[in-house]
Amino acid sequence: MREPGGYAQARPPAFVPDACPGEVMPLSDTSAPLNDVNQKLVDQYTEIARLAGGLAHEIKNPLSTIRLNMELLAEDFAEGESQRERRALAKVQVVQRECRRLQELLDNFLSFAKVRKLNQEPSSLNLQVKQVIDFFRPKAAEADIEIIDYLAADLPTVLLDREAFHGALLNLVLNAEQAMSEGGQLVVRTGAVGDGVKLDLIDTGCGMSAETQAHIFDAFFSTKGSGSGLGLPTARKIIEAHGGSIALQSEPGHGTQFTVKLPLPARLEDQSIRVE
Repeated sequence: MREPGGYAQARPPAFVPDACPGEVMPLSDTSAPLNDVNQKLVDQYTEIARLAGGLAHEIKNPLSTIRLNMELLAEDFAEGESQRERRALAKVQVVQRECRRLQELLDNFLSFAKVRKLNQEPSSLNLQVKQVIDFFRPKAAEADIEIIDYLAADLPTVLLDREAFHGALLNLVLNAEQAMSEGGQLVVRTGAVGDGVKLDLIDTGCGMSAETQAHIFDAFFSTKGSGSGLGLPTARKIIEAHGGSIALQSEPGHGTQFTVKLPLPARLEDQSIRVE
């Protein structure tokens, strides 16, 4: 869904009960049907995810066998001297590359399809961001990407599944890196907003067209030939599972900004974690 100012944000469909204009419907009349619909959707998704995950695992087992045999064949032909042996080795290496690509796709799909039970703990958004930046910094240096961070002091504490959220942030950072193939700047900024906190990731990369923005969070959509198209959908899924939202603003040739917002639980309103 496109928002004013070029933002695109995914939102769950709204359930609107029938009512006459000006009529206030009792809570009991709407909450039960809504809960029933939501539960049915959850059950259906859980079953689909279970079946899809099982299928992916069934594919991974023979794929592992194929990869092992290709490695053995590659060893057999590694020191081949005849032209036929060299051609055979080249073909084996093509199969190995495709097996690795399929393995990565299956791993990404399993991560995307997995029904997550979050283990949320009081956490510092700044600390999570610093850990991802520190992990990414050597790769950024190789890609000639300068990281500039503005982490607001005394941010309110939020509830995070630290492992899952780390993966979501890393997907966003890697997406920014891929958009800056010739180097650039990545600005990372945190701050308090309303009843929560926010994180801005701003890159100076190639930017996105309006059409790309409309589909960027769709599973398997990718503008990169080697991409699985599951990194950003997985990141959105994890962020929304935390009760948060993710939006983007982009323009071709002028970079992209992702904004992640996370809610502040009422019982944590007066708590904060300071990260120096």
